[in-house]
Amino acid sequence: MAAWRRSLAQAGALLLLTACGDAPAPAPAADFAVLAQHDERYAQARPERPLVFPRDHGTHPDFRIEWWYLTANLEDGEGRPYGAQWTLFRLATRPPGAPAPDNPWQSPQVYMAHFAVTTPNDHRSFQRYARGGDHGGEARAGVTAAPFAAWLDDWSLRGMNSDWLPLELFARQDETVIHLELASERPLVLQGDAGFSQKHPSGGGSHYYSQPFLKASGYLRWGDDVVKVSGKAWLDREWSSQFLQKGQQGWDWFALHLDSGEKLMLFQLREPPVDGEDRNFRHGVLIAPDGKTRALDPAEISLEVLETAPVAGRSLPLAWRLDLPGIDRQIELRALHPEQWMDVDFPYWEGAVTASGEGPENRGVGYMELTGYSPD
Repeated sequence: MAAWRRSLAQAGALLLLTACGDAPAPAPAADFAVLAQHDERYAQARPERPLVFPRDHGTHPDFRIEWWYLTANLEDGEGRPYGAQWTLFRLATRPPGAPAPDNPWQSPQVYMAHFAVTTPNDHRSFQRYARGGDHGGEARAGVTAAPFAAWLDDWSLRGMNSDWLPLELFARQDETVIHLELASERPLVLQGDAGFSQKHPSGGGSHYYSQPFLKASGYLRWGDDVVKVSGKAWLDREWSSQFLQKGQQGWDWFALHLDSGEKLMLFQLREPPVDGEDRNFRHGVLIAPDGKTRALDPAEISLEVLETAPVAGRSLPLAWRLDLPGIDRQIELRALHPEQWMDVDFPYWEGAVTASGEGPENRGVGYMELTGYSPD
C-alpha cells in the first residue's frame, strides 16, 4: 500500500508541473520552479485588491496557487515539546477561460495536502493528492468559505460552527493522527500592505493573512502512543500566481510565538549575490498582543546562520541569529531536532524551533521553513 500511495503521489506531482506551462526549471530551485513561472492569463496579486471576509477564507481559482497552512507548537502534560503541521495546497492546471482538455480526468484544480507530526525524538510526514470538483457526487478535496471547511479526504480543517472560529483539525495516515481544536478571540492579521505581501524589489507578491493567536488543544497519536497536548498555533493563508520572481531560488521563513505575548514573522527570499552584493529580499513584522502590527525596516533585518546540519543529502541552516536593531531584539533560533524533513514530492524542511535571548521578548517557540536548498 505504501508503494502504491507513493506512485500516485509522484504521478500527481508530474501533473502539477506539466500543467503549469513549459518554462524550464532553474536547476538550483527545481523543486519549487512552478512558483516562479509567469503567465498573465492568471489573476495577479495586486496591492489595490482589498481582502474581504468570509469570502477570502475560500478558494481563488483564477490564481495559480494558494494554500491553507497551520503549524502548532505543543506540549504534553510533562512539558515535553511536540509539533504539528497541516497544509492544503490548491493548484490550477489551466488558466481561466482556457479550453478544457479531452481527458475528463484532468480537473481545472488539483489539491495536494501535507501533514506532519514532530515528537521530541521523531518526525513523520505524509502527503496526498486529489482532483478538485465534484466527480460522481463525490468531492474528495475542496474549500468552502462559509461555513469554513478545507479538506482532502479525511484530512480536514473545519469551522466548528457557522463562524470562522473555533476550528477543528483532523488528519490520519495509518497509525499517525492529529486532532486539535483551535480557538482565539484575537483579530486576523493582514500581512504586508493591507494583505498584499511583496516578494521582490521590482514588485510581485501574494495576498497573505494570518491568524497567529490560536490556542490549540487535543491529541497526537503514532502507533499505540496517544498524547494529550496543548499549545500555540499559527494559521497562514496565501494565494498568488507567481510566488517567486526570476532568480529567486527558495526561502527561509520564521514564525515565532514570543513569551512576551508578541508574534514575530520574518522571511527572506534567496537570490544569488551579484558582485558580492546581497540580493536576498527580506520582510518582517512584529505583532503586538492586541494584533497591531509594526513592519520592520528590511535594512535592519540580519539573519545569520550559526550552524548547518546534513539532512536528506543537503546542508541546511538549522541554527540562526536574528538581529533586529529597529526593535532592539537579538534572538537565537535552534531546531527542536534536525530530522524535521518533509519527505514529499516537493521536499523541504519544516519544523519546530526554540527561540532564546535576553528577556521574554527574545524567547519563545515557533516554526521554521526552508525551501529550495539543493542536494550537496
